[in-house]
Amino acid sequence: MDAGRASEAKRTTVERRSDRELVVTRSFDAPARIVFEAWTKPELFKQWWVPKSMGMFLRSCEMDVRVGGGYRLVFGHDGSNPAEFFGRYLEVTPHSRLVWTNDEGGEGGPVTTVTFEEKGGKTLLVMRELYPSKEAAGAGAADAMSEQFEQLDELLATLQGAA
Repeated sequence: MDAGRASEAKRTTVERRSDRELVVTRSFDAPARIVFEAWTKPELFKQWWVPKSMGMFLRSCEMDVRVGGGYRLVFGHDGSNPAEFFGRYLEVTPHSRLVWTNDEGGEGGPVTTVTFEEKGGKTLLVMRELYPSKEAAGAGAADAMSEQFEQLDELLATLQGAA
């Protein structure tokens, strides 16, 4: 029974809360400090962000994680034209909250908020994407989040083992 609960606790849930808001929730078996670092340190972020099943890799990852700082992620397949995600950080509260813009789509990009809530050495992560319109919300990459979070889970286990 405990194994079933552990499996359920790690399940990624993706929920459309409104025409404009997507919410992704996942519990990680690691302290908020380590989960936050995996989201804010380029050398860690590169290890889990791109779903392996897509056959792509993160070519570069620039992150200036501070209010007003920016980020730029360049990824793609070998020999393909790269795709980019970029924006700026609106809020940075270490170990508990990140808010950033997604500017690659122009003014139609969402604002992403990620919260990290630690309870008993585990972290509940809630990621909210708020789009400026119903039409813009239709183009999200929610399907990839489960795989990305599985990869993050694997990285966190490695980081905790090394600590």
